[in-house]
Amino acid sequence: MSDEMKIGVYLCTGCGIGDRLDTKRLEMTATRDGKAGFCRASDFLCSRAGVEMIQQDIDKGEVNHVVIAACSRRSKNEAFRFESVALTRANLREGVIWIRPDDEESTETTQEMADDYLRMACAESKYSKIPEPSGEQPLNKTLLVVGGGITGLTSALESAKAGYRVELVEKSGQLGGWVGQLYKRTPSRSPYAQPADTGIDALIDSVNAHENINLHLNCTLASTSGAPGRFKVEIATESGVGKCIEVGAIVQASGFKLYDPGNIPEFSHHKSADIVTNMELEALARAANGGTINRPSDNSPVNSVVFVQNAGQNSTQKGHLPYHSGVGDMVSIKQSMYFKTANEGCDTTIIYNDLRTPGAAGEDFYRAGQQAGINFTKGQVFEVSSDLEVKFRDLILDEEVVLQADLVVLDIGMVPNSGPDPHAGEARDGGDQAQPNAPELSVESILKLDYRQGTDLPHLKHGFTDSHFICFPYETRRTGIYAAGPVRRPMDIQQAVEDATGAAMKAIQALENAGKGRAAHPRSGDLSFPIFRREGCTQCKRCTVECPFGAIDEDEKRYPVFNESRCRRCGVCMGACPVRVISFENYSVDTVGQQIKNVDIPDEFDEKPRILVLACENDAYPALDMAAQNRIGYSAFARVVPVRCLGSVNTIWITDALNSGYDAVVLMGCQKGDDYQCHFVKGSELAHERMSKIADTLETLSLEAERVATYEVAITDIHRAPQLINDMADTIEKIGMSPFKF
Repeated sequence: MSDEMKIGVYLCTGCGIGDRLDTKRLEMTATRDGKAGFCRASDFLCSRAGVEMIQQDIDKGEVNHVVIAACSRRSKNEAFRFESVALTRANLREGVIWIRPDDEESTETTQEMADDYLRMACAESKYSKIPEPSGEQPLNKTLLVVGGGITGLTSALESAKAGYRVELVEKSGQLGGWVGQLYKRTPSRSPYAQPADTGIDALIDSVNAHENINLHLNCTLASTSGAPGRFKVEIATESGVGKCIEVGAIVQASGFKLYDPGNIPEFSHHKSADIVTNMELEALARAANGGTINRPSDNSPVNSVVFVQNAGQNSTQKGHLPYHSGVGDMVSIKQSMYFKTANEGCDTTIIYNDLRTPGAAGEDFYRAGQQAGINFTKGQVFEVSSDLEVKFRDLILDEEVVLQADLVVLDIGMVPNSGPDPHAGEARDGGDQAQPNAPELSVESILKLDYRQGTDLPHLKHGFTDSHFICFPYETRRTGIYAAGPVRRPMDIQQAVEDATGAAMKAIQALENAGKGRAAHPRSGDLSFPIFRREGCTQCKRCTVECPFGAIDEDEKRYPVFNESRCRRCGVCMGACPVRVISFENYSVDTVGQQIKNVDIPDEFDEKPRILVLACENDAYPALDMAAQNRIGYSAFARVVPVRCLGSVNTIWITDALNSGYDAVVLMGCQKGDDYQCHFVKGSELAHERMSKIADTLETLSLEAERVATYEVAITDIHRAPQLINDMADTIEKIGMSPFKF
């Protein structure tokens, strides 16, 4: 293909576009203002004939920069998928005709919107380049799974069955993890009436027998370096001898540790052998193997047992868990069934505050427990004495009650085995330190990452491995490394199995994409990666510090070094760079900046303000699209530019817009904080921090602070997002248009 830029515009007149807009004027706008070589119109551009028309022009070499002037860039992606061309979209349907009233009074401003969006798309195309793969590494079809419990075993087996090599590392001498220590599991099949076999032995046999799985027992990781497709891992044995392997992706399935009941001294766990944890009871049941379960202290049969639910959980007390593990109630019902089956006539009581029985088995298994004679008492236990008196407040009768038992079982929670938090001690969003009253987590590194950002995966506020809990549940902040099972959140066996399968799938996707030089998520298939102009770098370190994914290191001279396959293509580094030397082939300071500059700015006498809207393509832009689908309108004076992430917004765009006569700027990003919804984790938070300082810029320009506003917008805000734009239009009407109008 020739290096000459050949821009072609393809204008759809379907879906009402031709009825509402002057298409001849749009064609002239494309060729005259947009500098396109031609503009071809189609009644149905996404039809087979329309797509073939575009493809034929590409094949004949008539166009290598394609501008689709039709529907939103979120629509018809399969139809408008062309290889080896730079593709941009002008949103004339959702962005113009669907959000404007169909009346004569609005015709002029509606047409002006369409003209502007076409100019913007042509400008974006002009400054876009066709990305090519970096070729940094070949395809590596080997996965590393860390942890030999049910989560790790499932991930390993599912990956192996899909045709991938698996290196499975387990620090102990046997597989199975916590599930291997259970007598029975909660049922996973109808009628959900009795505890079931764990199935762990059959799973271990399958893993041992599979030719694609290589086991490393009594081993840990000594170091992990590299990036997706080229991780270099050193495995250490008990003797200290190391073995180096190369893998394409990693699944961390390191599971959980049990909460220390010593943190709840009022329950006397360390004072009596007959006050046990739920896991210690599993050992008693395994020893009995279907026979009578006996007390540890004197080996006599248990005739009465009390289960204390939620022990040390969901509490603000120092040393307690601030969350509820969520699975303990089902576990206690299962263990109560042990006694009803093995210890004839055993009086079994579960004292709960909030009974949780999630999953398919939940309600049926709870009813089966009732029918088996288990007593469920709603109460708050405040003391268990060493002589096995359980003192609690009955929350139904509102009175204090004392129960005498032969055995007391404490439902204790899960503490993630996630290694040290590389961001421990940092102030979270809002300035609060992370959970000062929570129990201490492990300080032993698991992955031994050779990253400048730390040796392990970042945590959420309770110590569980950070992942996007709504959209990308397995994807950690370290690209190509996936968390699965209870290290990610408390979960039962069935949930862990499903989690393990999902993580294996994502790990396979990551290594396959890395071998092709493509992003894995959320911009799956994107070939672009950061390009760095070294001669302009001031070595300020903002890009290396702000990158949420550890994709940027530093060389010996302190210049940034970009790891292409670690990069998520969010553009946070581009937004952070004060000298604008970082860009992507298809997304740069210029591709957005030129869109902003190619909007027609009326002078002050026209009384037509211009509002720049920078909308996150993951939540805010879809919200505006869905608002359009529901015919919810917003100001004709707004010009919406989708950005990959609000964190990619460079303040130069704001300054340039205000200097060139825009009257206001509205930024719409995702929810930030501990319950973030930002697809790039920290992007929205970083953008809010940057924009909090924009008031200084406005002051130097003698402009009001109200002219720039930053909002958190969810994808469901189809009414709120348009209203925010309308609110800004009202603000401009009150304070007046920009003095920079020319």
